Amino acid sequence: MPALGQQEPSTEDLAKKTQNPVSDLISVPFQNNFNFDTGWNRRTVWVLNIQPVVPLHINENWNLIARVIMPVINQPSLFPGMSSAAGLGDFNPTFFLSPVKPGELIWGVGPTFTLPTATDRLLGSGKWSIGPAGVVARMHGPWVYGALINNQWSVGGWGDKPVNAMLLQPFINYNLPDGWYIASSPILTANWKADKAGDVWTVPLGGGVGKLFRLGGLPINTSLAAYGNVARREFGSAAALPNSVSVSEVAMVSRSMPELERYYVRSAVKAIKAVVTGAKSETTKS
Repeated sequence: MPALGQQEPSTEDLAKKTQNPVSDLISVPFQNNFNFDTGWNRRTVWVLNIQPVVPLHINENWNLIARVIMPVINQPSLFPGMSSAAGLGDFNPTFFLSPVKPGELIWGVGPTFTLPTATDRLLGSGKWSIGPAGVVARMHGPWVYGALINNQWSVGGWGDKPVNAMLLQPFINYNLPDGWYIASSPILTANWKADKAGDVWTVPLGGGVGKLFRLGGLPINTSLAAYGNVARREFGSAAALPNSVSVSEVAMVSRSMPELERYYVRSAVKAIKAVVTGAKSETTKS
């Protein structure tokens, strides 16, 4: 809820704020990814990225933005004789130190990590990795654009191959009336330890559309995008359908810092009431 005397932001302004990687919104995005034509067997790999973002106010000048990517993966057999796997992938927390009042150029810097949390050796690197991360963004009229970049090196673990990998994600959004927007945010990756030069880069090209709306006062951000990989490693995915829940949508639930405690309390009370009601119903039936 906005503070006393402050006007609640419009849907368009809130949409632009959700597009800023280091904004002061608490959000929980659920991003579905369908990666097509993967491996020798040309199978589809499904990845659900649960990506909570929590801003922490250090003082009147600085915020610390904590972003965590927690992948849930279903990977069928990609090669003859290779087993399938399903479970958790490696978690990727990133922390951005960002000024509260950045001016025209919004920015953040900090460390990023990969933790070997995969529940199957086929779903992760088996390595502890760390490296620097940075983001820059600018809002100009209906436009929100910028880029996020990081590079990680392995520092331990039981995986067979050392890690030296870069991720670059340029993003551009054009906001339309009523919370609609057009967006492109391809994730380019480079594996500097690849055995062949042709396996270093994965470069997608594409984009999509989205809409932010309110459900009971709660901002919900939905989007659908499609990308084709114009450069990819051998047996890498040919195309991807990201940002989708139930095949076609991704939901982001966003709350400003003052609302968080009240929101979680209300959610907990509703959950407890549902459990109690269900228990009473079962008792009555028996």
